[in-house]
Amino acid sequence: MKNKPLDTKFYSQIVELLQSARNKVVQTVNHTKVHTYFEIGRLIVEEEQEGKDRAEYGKQILSGLSKVLTKEFGKGFSTTNLKQMRQFYLAYSIGQTLSDNSKFEIQQTVPATFKLSWSHYLKLMRIDDENEKQFYEIESVKNNWSVRELDRQYDSALYTRLVLSRDKEKIKELSEKGLILIKPKDAIKDPYIIEFVGLT
Repeated sequence: MKNKPLDTKFYSQIVELLQSARNKVVQTVNHTKVHTYFEIGRLIVEEEQEGKDRAEYGKQILSGLSKVLTKEFGKGFSTTNLKQMRQFYLAYSIGQTLSDNSKFEIQQTVPATFKLSWSHYLKLMRIDDENEKQFYEIESVKNNWSVRELDRQYDSALYTRLVLSRDKEKIKELSEKGLILIKPKDAIKDPYIIEFVGLT
């Protein structure tokens, strides 16, 4: 009985199937992590609102929670990380207002739809300008940017370059919809294309 020749197409299909499954697992873990951190942030903010002296009480909450979570789950729950979760909730909850006594009031909080990894959101939360932050978030989702690519585009001042090259009415549209190409010749003006072909 002769050996059957190797069916490389068959092997490739199995490899592709396994890679796809692994990617889905990673995406699911990232998605769950981001939503969980959002909820942890929400619970921290709600607990802080119950305290009398918010600043002192907030420190106590974070310190105590950090000890409990680190003992139970290991690394990843330092007070710094918990502050970031709190900040994440405040940055991405809808219906947040600041009341007269400087306490946050959350009204029917609805979480945003999170499509990026926790590392993406940590980078985005460092951007002060809300329009710029929205732009980079939209572009990261649309173009499937890794955190490294997001860093690279931010460091190259993509948003600033686009803002300077457009009229002021288009800036808001840029922050809401990302980069829009209307005519084929606009693709030549696209900073990605210009950068790729080495033009200035």
